[in-house]
Amino acid sequence: MEAVLVPFLFIFIALILQAGEVKSNAEEEALTSLRNSLADPNNVLASWDPTLVTPCTWFHITCNSDNRVVRLDLGFEGLSGQLPTGLAALDQLQYLSLYENKIEGTIPADIGNLTKLMALDLRANSISGTIPPSLGQNLQSLTFLGLEDNRLTGQVPHELGNIPNLKFLNISNNNLCGFLPIELLRVPTLDWSNNPGIGKACP
Repeated sequence: MEAVLVPFLFIFIALILQAGEVKSNAEEEALTSLRNSLADPNNVLASWDPTLVTPCTWFHITCNSDNRVVRLDLGFEGLSGQLPTGLAALDQLQYLSLYENKIEGTIPADIGNLTKLMALDLRANSISGTIPPSLGQNLQSLTFLGLEDNRLTGQVPHELGNIPNLKFLNISNNNLCGFLPIELLRVPTLDWSNNPGIGKACP
């Protein structure tokens, strides 16, 4: 009986290792896409070498004990460009920090699929477009959302009021309009100042 079980045990272990490798490859592809989408004049992403086995050795990245990416810290690094789609492959990510750079373009909707995310800090860039409703639909663990000092337009999506543990929300100094969802008034730290259109119907 034991002789029969041994081959199946090896197959089971191999499948687990293969699944982990697939996850690691998907994370590496997402991070490589991010690197390719950003101009990096200070070479802060120079260590992001896709030939390495895991991105856990790259600077500005933190992994957990399973070698899954849980933190990405790239604030105040002089980066410019746009955020690519595909970051949802970092499905264990808890902290995404890209504050005080020169990032343009829109917030990819699939960031709303990062269901483990606890903090999203995109403040002080040149991000435009609307706030994706997906941020409020799926980010149920989010406690910190910093979007201030950008060029965001449109209405604040009512879905943001569905985030149960949100403690900090700053959307100040944008070009948002419409009426603030009443559910957001329960957020302990909330700042929507310097949005002349808030409190008025959107054009």
